[in-house]
Amino acid sequence: MQTKKHEIRIILTLALFLSFFSFANGQQKNNNSVSYIEKHSDLAIDHKNRYRIPASIKLAQALLESSAGTSHLAKNGNNHFGIKCGSNWNGKQIFRDDDAPGECFRKYKDTKESYEDHSKFLSERSRYSPLFLLKSDDYKGWAEGLSKYGYATDPLYATKLIALIELYGLQQYDSKRIFDLYKAFNLSYIVASDGDTFRSIAAGLDLKEKNLKKYNEYPDNYRLRAGDIVYLQKKKTKADKPHYEHTVQAGESLHDISQKYGIRVLSLYNLNKRADQSKLTEGDIIRLR
Repeated sequence: MQTKKHEIRIILTLALFLSFFSFANGQQKNNNSVSYIEKHSDLAIDHKNRYRIPASIKLAQALLESSAGTSHLAKNGNNHFGIKCGSNWNGKQIFRDDDAPGECFRKYKDTKESYEDHSKFLSERSRYSPLFLLKSDDYKGWAEGLSKYGYATDPLYATKLIALIELYGLQQYDSKRIFDLYKAFNLSYIVASDGDTFRSIAAGLDLKEKNLKKYNEYPDNYRLRAGDIVYLQKKKTKADKPHYEHTVQAGESLHDISQKYGIRVLSLYNLNKRADQSKLTEGDIIRLR
């Protein structure tokens, strides 16, 4: 009896190995997947920032579950993650054979709604809560956890996700975030968040770190703080009209004023004939043009 069970285990293991080998051997980059990633990577990064689900996992699940957006569920129901209706679903439905014939799947109005529901599906169910204790770039832990906690019935689900992530380099999106771009005085800028550095901002926006530091004139050893303005291009030599002068507030420096109006510090020195900014006192009037 023991021998027979042992033989069955060997056969099942061999079957799984052959199944994975067939999957892995057939994995080559294809244009549909590359296009899908390019189109949806920002959305995945946004969800990483808001829900702490690795962007790599989000994209890999979508690629696998929707066949890079070409599956019946994706094309006809905007369902990119194979989420079934469940007892608490009150929205539209679409039907497809899966584990059983004619199973009910959720239908969405667009891709964004599908991504949003997927994030809520994971974040609001206690069985997935251990995943949110992992590091946000631990895609292997997430892949194995999704399989362990029953996201899919395929025993190779985790292995397939990891294979897709590494094939397409999806882990690169786990270290990026989407920056909200603003414009003032006809200059583009972002507002720094906790943990931002010139290096991380430059990497996220495909800019050079040395240029960001030069544009913003912060000291070399300065550590960005949440709320700091970071210009993405050179500041001006004088303020735009109608900003002619500024009244110094307590604790302000010429650099603070230069960031507020998008003017270079050297220009403020020259306009106000100041050798340095340490002599500023509350109530001083600083010329801006």
